[in-house]
Amino acid sequence: MSKLKIAVLGCGSIAQNRHLLEYDANENVEITAVCDIVEARVKEVADEYGANAYTSYEDLLAKENIDAVSVCLPNYLHAPVSIAALKAGCHVLCEKPMATSREEAEEMIQTAEKNNKKLMIAHNQRFVPSHVKAKELIASGALGKVYSFRTTFGHGGPEGWSAEGKDSWFFKKDQAFIGAMGDLGVHKADLLRYILGQEFIDVAGFIENNAKENITVDDNAVCILRSEEGVVGTMTASWAYQPGEDNSTVIYGEKGTLRLEEDPVYSLVAQYTNGDIVNYQLGKIQSNDEGGQSNSHVVDHFVESIQNGTEPLITGEEGMKSLDVILGALRSGETRQISSLERVKK
Repeated sequence: MSKLKIAVLGCGSIAQNRHLLEYDANENVEITAVCDIVEARVKEVADEYGANAYTSYEDLLAKENIDAVSVCLPNYLHAPVSIAALKAGCHVLCEKPMATSREEAEEMIQTAEKNNKKLMIAHNQRFVPSHVKAKELIASGALGKVYSFRTTFGHGGPEGWSAEGKDSWFFKKDQAFIGAMGDLGVHKADLLRYILGQEFIDVAGFIENNAKENITVDDNAVCILRSEEGVVGTMTASWAYQPGEDNSTVIYGEKGTLRLEEDPVYSLVAQYTNGDIVNYQLGKIQSNDEGGQSNSHVVDHFVESIQNGTEPLITGEEGMKSLDVILGALRSGETRQISSLERVKK
């Protein structure tokens, strides 16, 4: 089987620390072209990976014969660039959040279907071993009826790792559209939907900018979520957790509690009402810290879905359901009322 020709659109931190490294490590692909509006940056990346360099994604799509692209651009460009790539005959792996509105997300999904191409959203938390195991335990009935949860994702903020530091597009509403909730909260919305196997129907959001100055997006947010089966819990996203990252989730059920990524040694601790405690040492969760990144499995899964003609785990529809939670939280924060979420066909 010939290698897939890949282009990476956007050469910032997420591209350099995840997408490019993981494509380079995959023997079934060839990084053919890269694109970034910063000429010096894209030339450096192109030289490192032996790829053609572009400062215009339109030029790249017009001139290169590629099979798939990763869209690693500011949030407001996710939808238009993904749509352009799909129309050009490329499969698309798009960073999260997939779009800035439900309408954009729907257009992405429709364009993928019309052109018979894969659209996958890069929600990497579904591939974390502790999360996969927790989903298995809940589905098996080991926890009994699930009652509640709390989940959080927080760190010091994008200035610590993004390519532009304090001048990052992450802090600008016209480019990011949403702050910590879009950067981190959407990951947890997707994770909870995946682990619980349920959709959320109501969300109350408390969305704030109370930690960083001179930014136009949220840096702290707390949401209360209710699922279709009555599971209620909290979801927190923050760019103000110092000095370390918190990426933990706790699930409370009839027969016990699952603690994910909370213990420094055991990535999953299952505590049961009969007194049993099971510690799972499943490997460290992916992070942007030095040495914290090896393989998120997102790229490998995307490549396999193309080669095998299978649906990726996080389709456009799945991405839109998780985006809906965040959009609902934003509406709630603005109106100070509980948001009812639109239902997406399964």
